Amino acid sequence: MSAHRNYVRSLYKKALNTSLDWYPNRFQWRPIALQIRAEFEAHRGESSPVRIQQLVRETEDALEEYQHPLPYKYMTAPGGTKYERNKWFEDNMTPL
Repeated sequence: MSAHRNYVRSLYKKALNTSLDWYPNRFQWRPIALQIRAEFEAHRGESSPVRIQQLVRETEDALEEYQHPLPYKYMTAPGGTKYERNKWFEDNMTPL
């Protein structure tokens, strides 16, 4: 698989994650995700290298513009509210 395809896939995933930061409820997020997918699919067959670079640049700029100021983090993920909350207890717990 080419490096360009991997990069476009990562842009698509970043777009989905960025939209999920704005719409944490999946029922509200799903139409937005379908719209993002439709926009990527509309340019799937693009063959002009100049136009492809322009589309990638526009997508990067849009992602930077729509970045959420407080992105959603899972509670147990690094930076989440429950990350390593019980770490001391897990490390010092003795088996029964």
